Amino acid sequence: MQLVRQVRHAIRYGMLKPDDQLPTAREVVEALAINPNTVLKAYTELEREGLVRSRPGLGTFVTGGGPKPLTKPVHVRLRRSLERWLQAAHEAGLDREAVVGLFTLALYDFYQEESNERPA
Repeated sequence: MQLVRQVRHAIRYGMLKPDDQLPTAREVVEALAINPNTVLKAYTELEREGLVRSRPGLGTFVTGGGPKPLTKPVHVRLRRSLERWLQAAHEAGLDREAVVGLFTLALYDFYQEESNERPA
């Protein structure tokens, strides 16, 4: 799941663009010392989600079907806002674990409410 998440983030933040080639499974295995089946499962999941496509004999490439990358101004604005929030949390005495917990709870609540508002 970490590999899948990293590729999703790389696409979202414009680090990977359509037609960029992912490292081969062998390269990932050698670089990260993980099981080859783990890499193949991750690549299969990414392909199932439409984020990448495999071209036999050529490799695995990013498609244009993924999330649209954030524009730099939006990224910068949101990042600054988040840094201010983190500073306020730090000043309130929250440690890293408490910040993660609070953020996770807020994120969960936000998307729970959003899903409840969607028509069935």
